[in-house]
Amino acid sequence: MTSLEVPATLRAIRAQLDLTQAELAEKLGVSFATVNRWEGGGSRPQKAAMARILQVAAEAGIDVSDVDAIAAPAPTRRRGRAAAVPSTKSMEQMLWDAASSIRGEKDAPKFKDYLLPLLFLKRLSDVFDDEIARLAEEFGDLAVALEIAESDHSLLRFYLPPEARWSVISGRTTFDWPVDERGRSTAPRDIGEHLTKAVRAVVRHNPDLSGVIDVVDFAAERNGERDINPAKLRGVVETFSDPRYRLGLADVQPDFLGRAYEYLLRKFAEGSGQSAGEFFTPTEVGFLMANILRPKPGETCHDYACGSGGLLIKLQLVARELDPTSKVPLKMYGQELQAESYAVARMNTIIHDMDVDLQRGDTMINPKFRDATGSLLRFDIVVANPMWNQPFDADLFTDDPFDRFMKSGGATSGRGDWAWLQHTIATMSDGGRAAVVLDMGAVTRGSGSKNDDKERNIRKWFVEKDLIEGVILLPENLFYNTTAAGVILILNKRKPATRKNKILLLNASRRFTKGKPKNHLTPADISDLAKHYHDWADVDGIVRIIKTADAVGADYNLSPALWVTQPDDKEHRSIKEIMGDLLELDSRAREIDSALAEMLVKL
Repeated sequence: MTSLEVPATLRAIRAQLDLTQAELAEKLGVSFATVNRWEGGGSRPQKAAMARILQVAAEAGIDVSDVDAIAAPAPTRRRGRAAAVPSTKSMEQMLWDAASSIRGEKDAPKFKDYLLPLLFLKRLSDVFDDEIARLAEEFGDLAVALEIAESDHSLLRFYLPPEARWSVISGRTTFDWPVDERGRSTAPRDIGEHLTKAVRAVVRHNPDLSGVIDVVDFAAERNGERDINPAKLRGVVETFSDPRYRLGLADVQPDFLGRAYEYLLRKFAEGSGQSAGEFFTPTEVGFLMANILRPKPGETCHDYACGSGGLLIKLQLVARELDPTSKVPLKMYGQELQAESYAVARMNTIIHDMDVDLQRGDTMINPKFRDATGSLLRFDIVVANPMWNQPFDADLFTDDPFDRFMKSGGATSGRGDWAWLQHTIATMSDGGRAAVVLDMGAVTRGSGSKNDDKERNIRKWFVEKDLIEGVILLPENLFYNTTAAGVILILNKRKPATRKNKILLLNASRRFTKGKPKNHLTPADISDLAKHYHDWADVDGIVRIIKTADAVGADYNLSPALWVTQPDDKEHRSIKEIMGDLLELDSRAREIDSALAEMLVKL
């Protein structure tokens, strides 16, 4: 096998035997991280491992001489610990157990300021351990791997100093603390001091994490008392040390940190009677968007409301699945207003070994990505899930220095959903495409009204300019902070000839698995919906392709529910109601019979 054939052979084995990467790793006697690197082309198996791969391929009936780089993709579903049904119940329980252990020490909204850095540190440590395990597989010995990692940090996604590794923090491994210049021990007095020293050590070795993981002092005192009792901090560490809560790349979903952050926001908001005010994009919705856009190596990708970076991560993961042998990564750009979300995004991109240009600021008022002339940069792919129905000052739209609104359908008022789409168009390259999640009302408001409606007028402009390629109606109760259904709008500045002056409407409102507390899409749902989109054909109860003239006739109402009738969209009534109507009809029939009898007697 050549180096190019190793990834293809591994994928062929997994496809033939229906294995996940973790299961193939167990069969080969190596770690998940090692198989992941081999299949991604990041490293090459040693002689003994290569022989084992050939043996497994032969057992699977695969002729490696016929395997090339375009071998069929292996199954991407995950089973066992890392592949449970999309549910965060155990992780949510871990987080809330940890929060409860320090309840009373700080006001509820402050809990996350202490829990998130700890969660970051645990995630970093587990991923670092996976990296060391990968090196141990390559070099044949754990001690050798650690020695090599200490001497050459470039072999790792990031470097974690010994005092910041979770095994040391939890007390399961000892660490010889050095002495200072005066010969005094630098060992911390308690867990609070240890955690503060640990996060500061991480930042010294990883300057990009400054302001991300070192935002609090775990040993801070006020009036001679610790802000958080060390014993309670130790309880949080013990909670995070539960082996069921391992946070390596193969253990949790790629946007776990974003989900954890959103969960903590929601719980703390509930506890204080407030609204968290943000909508985290469910994992499966992000993967659906990425599978529809199908990013290509080297494309520029932008999320102007990137939150924790989840949508950008999914674009890169899908790009790798589509072209696993490519060495050309996507060029990623993200902007986020909230400091905490921005910090999580930076952490996420470092953990996933992604080079992302992240900027902090208000995209609507101060978009950060501009060229030398001050004009907005334009990108091949734009993805976003901006805040739904966000109010804006009308003056922002009428006096915009980037001319994003007045030339693109006019200024909106009240809700900013279409203003976000106007910004999206302004940041798309000439052949750019985009996927944006919005409230379902964004595609219907104003249609059918006799009054002039600004949202409807902007929607009309988008339809007339043939910029809307598709609208996907999502199921209800997918999003953390609302039960409302959302829609994904797909925009394309350069539609293929077969799609010009047409819009695909996909009704996925019934494609979900009911869950607690939220519903979710299965991997099969994601695959099927993406296939329906790319097939570009009418499917009863699922897909309807309309022409521009159809949209005009419906006064620019683009709700898939209007155009795609599903089998049981008919009204269902209870037996009690139906029996009541029958009794009433029977009574009226008796009255009519009696009246007719009286008339006949007179005759």
